[in-house]
Amino acid sequence: MGSRREARELALQALYQLDVAGEGDPGTAPFWSHFGAEPDVQAFARELVDGVAAHRERVDTLIAASAEHWRLPRLSRVDLSLLRLATFELLARPDIPASVTIDEAIEIARRFGSEDSPAFVNGVLDHVAQVLGIKGKPKSPE
Repeated sequence: MGSRREARELALQALYQLDVAGEGDPGTAPFWSHFGAEPDVQAFARELVDGVAAHRERVDTLIAASAEHWRLPRLSRVDLSLLRLATFELLARPDIPASVTIDEAIEIARRFGSEDSPAFVNGVLDHVAQVLGIKGKPKSPE
């Protein structure tokens, strides 16, 4: 597994923990050291978690607008946490292609989510990327 994937999975776990606990900061807790991740992995994971926290309102607005017929409280906590970290990455990391961010989120959804999570995560993030203008809209047949 690549270090970025490892960092994304670690960030997912931190965001999930924050969501379940409702408070706290994994940046100051022994959370990071518990996993024994390399410093570069921890740094990217912290960037994602801190970014989601700092931009939560915008991230949640984008997800809510893209998760057609779903209110955020109805989403599984794993799916919501994963959508938050990937949406933040789409917003803040133009150096990472949108397709890479979306593909990574789909693979993580396969590992941590339900059977329906990969398709759901793909659809929502694809729409978020289109709204942000970083992924072209599907071409209509001519």
